[in-house]
Amino acid sequence: MGLWSIEGSNPSLSAITGMNAESSWMFPLLFGVGVAAGWMDSIAGGGGLITLPVLLNLGLPPADAVGTNKLQAVFGSGSAAWHYGRAGLINLREATVGIVFTALGAFAGAVAVQHTRPDLLRTTIPFLLVGIALYFLFRPQLGDADAHPRLASGPFHFVFGLALGFYDGFFGPGTGSFWAMAYVLLLGFNLTKATAHTKVMNFTSNAASLAMFLFGSRAHVLAGLTMGVGQLIGARVGAKMVIRRGAQFIRPVLVVVAIAISARLLWQNFAAY
Repeated sequence: MGLWSIEGSNPSLSAITGMNAESSWMFPLLFGVGVAAGWMDSIAGGGGLITLPVLLNLGLPPADAVGTNKLQAVFGSGSAAWHYGRAGLINLREATVGIVFTALGAFAGAVAVQHTRPDLLRTTIPFLLVGIALYFLFRPQLGDADAHPRLASGPFHFVFGLALGFYDGFFGPGTGSFWAMAYVLLLGFNLTKATAHTKVMNFTSNAASLAMFLFGSRAHVLAGLTMGVGQLIGARVGAKMVIRRGAQFIRPVLVVVAIAISARLLWQNFAAY
């Protein structure tokens, strides 16, 4: 019997994916991919660079691959947020407005992506991510310590919650980098604190958009859960490294991830022509 899909009665899914009882070797592969992605996501985001291509290469249709990716990502972002919270790096009361509006934005984005093609974002986002990478690269002290906020917490979370929540539900690559940059530049957070709060918002948008994908029968549950267990482990390791080593550890990983996402998106754009 093939992997259980949330669709439940889709007889073609096992044939599409090629995942069945005789191909159980794929489960260790999915687990290992989840560990690597969870580690990367807990530090700088970008785990989808690893997970989404694997899901697509296994034969899942694009919408199902995105929904499955959201399912496994919930485990990693939730695990990282929990560990950062235990370390005292997250002020949930301050983040409540952001959680609410990020969820609303992600709901809208997940609905929109099932009816439109995100080609414009695929073209423009790489350049924004390169800008973030270069900014952190040439401002080596940025985020080392808290700074004076340039925007009040309420308006900040309202605007960026809706905007980045929608973006994550609709497209996704680089969401963590955008959140981290916004927290550092506009709320004056140090990079460690910014990374911690980013994971709360990532978890929110992942969970909200996942609900819409599940409602639309667009997630492969057993594959997502297998990767999710790996995400729990990878995120735990990554979060502990961030807590212990701080901004000097986060910055180079964030720069590399932002450039890697940009390069992949640009390559996809080039290959499409």
